[in-house]
Amino acid sequence: MLSTTLGPLSLHNPVLSASGTFGSGWEGRQFSDLGRVGGLVSKTVTCKPRPGNPPPRIVETPSGMLNSIGLENKGVDYFVAETLPRMRQIAADGRAAHGAAPRLVINIGGESIDEFVQLAARFSAEGVDALEVNLSCPNVQEGKLLFSTDPRLTEAAVRAVKKVATVPVFAKLSPNVTDVVSIAKAAEQGGADGVTAINTLIGMKIDWRKGRPVIARGIGGLSGPAIRPVAVRMVYEIARAVRIPILAAGGARSAEDVLEFVCAGASAVEIGTAMFTDPALMVTIVDDLTRLLTAHRTSIAALRGTAQAGQDARAAAPACKPAEATR
Repeated sequence: MLSTTLGPLSLHNPVLSASGTFGSGWEGRQFSDLGRVGGLVSKTVTCKPRPGNPPPRIVETPSGMLNSIGLENKGVDYFVAETLPRMRQIAADGRAAHGAAPRLVINIGGESIDEFVQLAARFSAEGVDALEVNLSCPNVQEGKLLFSTDPRLTEAAVRAVKKVATVPVFAKLSPNVTDVVSIAKAAEQGGADGVTAINTLIGMKIDWRKGRPVIARGIGGLSGPAIRPVAVRMVYEIARAVRIPILAAGGARSAEDVLEFVCAGASAVEIGTAMFTDPALMVTIVDDLTRLLTAHRTSIAALRGTAQAGQDARAAAPACKPAEATR
């Protein structure tokens, strides 16, 4: 009922954490049984430690939040030595308690293709379940988004990662483009096992009293329920254009939201900003999904892409004949 697949990766349910919103999961284990979720996606890991952007770097907005953290992390060496063992402990506890474990997906970030390749090789050797290649963070490189706005660079980066990766590779896409479908196609052409859609939208909040942006860097990434309609639309468009699976992200905060993404064409859904107000939300969503799918006698697999099929059926339907005039 809840099981799903992301290419070669199987999950016992479609609920994962979104990168950058839940640490490694270790911080959230006191709130719920994380062994019950489908997967844990790490905060972005880079080759070297990064201090991140200067504060203020996070601010609440209507139905969402802006952040400009700047991929703050302690680097790959620290992550492998200190953080990855904790993620593995969560998975081991889940396997012992439920007979299934959350998949461990490591989000990697680089400022060059070589850095992405180094990280992919390192984590493949560590035997993680999958890699999420962060091509699209708006809070680094002055927001240039080089790898996620140029199809040629997207394809080149993914192809290089796939040459060294021995685990599934998902390319995380930016919504801050004119045509997200062309970028998704480029990732597929480069050999990606799937795509994550979407990252945050570039936004800004200004303090009119001070006459300057609230975020120190000026711009930030907008996340939360406010962006969900955009994310649903992009998932829908991507699903019509590529054959690889989609891991949806962008404002989901309920089981209903997850099923909306699934109907649009997603195989699984990341939960992020909503967990800032309810860190136990992922497990609640898993329970609610079970209830809803049972009540409607359906499954994730049966619902996947049904909005696509419905649209195709409407497009193929014959036009209505005009009513005959009465005599």
